[in-house]
Amino acid sequence: MGGTKNEEKLIAALLVAAMSVSVLAGCGNNKKESTKTDADSKTNTSSEAGNDKEDTKDKEDDSTGDEVTLKLFSNLPDRKNGQGLVEQMIIDEYMDANPNVKIEVEALDEEAYKTKFKAYAMDGMPDVVSIWGQPSFLDEVLDAGVLAELNESDYADYKFISGSLEGFKKDGKLYGLPRNTDIMLIYYNQKMFEDNSWEVPATYEDLMTLCGTIKDAGITPIAMDGGDGWPMACFLTDLLVKVAGTEHSNIISNAISTGDFSAPELKSATQLLVDSAAAGMFQTGYDSQDYGTTQNLFTNGQAAMYVMGSWDASMALNEDIAEDIRTNIRAFTMPVVKDGKGGANDIAAWNGGGYAVSANSAVKDEAIKFLNYMYQPDKLSKYGWENGVGMSAQDQSEYMTGNETELQKQIIEILNNATSVSGTPINDCGPSAFKTAIESEIQGVSNGSTSVDDFLTTIGAACK
Repeated sequence: MGGTKNEEKLIAALLVAAMSVSVLAGCGNNKKESTKTDADSKTNTSSEAGNDKEDTKDKEDDSTGDEVTLKLFSNLPDRKNGQGLVEQMIIDEYMDANPNVKIEVEALDEEAYKTKFKAYAMDGMPDVVSIWGQPSFLDEVLDAGVLAELNESDYADYKFISGSLEGFKKDGKLYGLPRNTDIMLIYYNQKMFEDNSWEVPATYEDLMTLCGTIKDAGITPIAMDGGDGWPMACFLTDLLVKVAGTEHSNIISNAISTGDFSAPELKSATQLLVDSAAAGMFQTGYDSQDYGTTQNLFTNGQAAMYVMGSWDASMALNEDIAEDIRTNIRAFTMPVVKDGKGGANDIAAWNGGGYAVSANSAVKDEAIKFLNYMYQPDKLSKYGWENGVGMSAQDQSEYMTGNETELQKQIIEILNNATSVSGTPINDCGPSAFKTAIESEIQGVSNGSTSVDDFLTTIGAACK
């Protein structure tokens, strides 16, 4: 995997097909990045690497004018691993090549980011910002007119996957660029599985049985970030894909347009989530624990599995994780459901978040120049692949060396074998009021404090 021309062509073709299906589903993305922090990575950081080299002649020649300060608002607070590391690498390179430019980074975890983004939208946006190409986030932002229009022709040779820009457009105009192709996964500790003779489940019933066995052994079966709401909504989407098959997107669209979530497929998928939580599939307190806490349960060996997207594939290269764990991280997709219409290769996948430029930036030209630099195919896409942060929204086939981690190879195989992809998760397919409702109500239905019918009625009311 990952070395031959035939494999490269297959992967590229699959990405094109997958993202075209995602566009037809009419939705964008919601994802979570690592919220791990450390003493060297504050939530407000000023990145000035390379400025000490300004005294060289080459750097003086590169300086094209007055000093410029760009403010970048990011949802990637971990600057040493994963996508935060990649973002910082590009920032440092840009400042090194443009010594008259200083880029100041403000980085918050996703929920805090979105809260402050709303405040910035009213009071004045930073120059470059993280965004998500999904109706629940982007529609209101574009209506408010806070993002600058981009020239789509500038990106003709940037190798974007066919259809991947569509979620970042309004009225045919482009306002942002996507970063990822995201796939929902169930990560697992291969060594733990082998040591205990556990098998990767082929059906959801098998998964339930396996979780019972793991729980009896005194280990958390699946680490679930239930406190943030959106991961369980992604999990619910994955279940709905297996229950309804390729009809799931029509079911969601009809429910959101009418406010009626009484479709039997929606009830069945929600009931599976309830039954799973009741059976002890997730850790104690899952419904109030956040992203970092949940990931640590898995990477510390306290949980056998972990539900999250392909953006967390960088765990396999994160040296803060013990070697015997990080080298044994593998993944599988949601198993098939009894009597469900979705097959093993119908997967939950969509285009991920990206970046945009403020419409009112005082240094808009420089901000767009930096954005375009970031998305050069040998920058964001290449560095992302080399650092194992998942699949890009740009074709990465030429960067495959055959030396990828086993986890990366496995994710490529999952995408190669996909017969359909879901498009945007259910929580991001409607208005912001719906997103807020489903992400705040899903904990209650999952832990049994709210009935399935009441949950579906409440989220339906948020669409009206």
